[in-house]
Amino acid sequence: MSGPATRSTIAPTGRWSFDVRTRSAAPVDVVWPLIGEARRWKEWSFLDRSDLVQTGEPAPDGVGAVRRFTRFGIGSREEVVLWDPPHHLGYVIVKGFPVRHYRADVTFTPDGSGTMIDWSATFDTVIPWSGPAMVTLLRTTIHRFAIGAARYAERIHGGSA
Repeated sequence: MSGPATRSTIAPTGRWSFDVRTRSAAPVDVVWPLIGEARRWKEWSFLDRSDLVQTGEPAPDGVGAVRRFTRFGIGSREEVVLWDPPHHLGYVIVKGFPVRHYRADVTFTPDGSGTMIDWSATFDTVIPWSGPAMVTLLRTTIHRFAIGAARYAERIHGGSA
């Protein structure tokens, strides 16, 4: 697995964004379900709860699914807005972070025998002057998730980079 590349920007409109990229030596069909299926997150992440509050179409994790992720009772709810297994997952945060209009897209691209994971997000802040802190918090959290899923996929696939 190669190290992650991260980037963040602010547009003139005040919209904040960041990107995280990492590679797993495991194939896409092993990596996708770890991130695409809500119930799988507690297997490989630091979360103690990962489930669905509402099923989507196609059931259970498709468009319209509301996913709940928590650690020690604190967490977020996200709604799936794009579901294209095993290539692309799009979601919005509906509760849990002091941001507005948060939209993230995770793409999974075959890379040799492995998978490139690209995770990008955009959002507006709720609290004045909190943009840099929210970018740092969210990018760091997403980075941990991307690396965690990539490494776990390698372990269960039996390969390493």
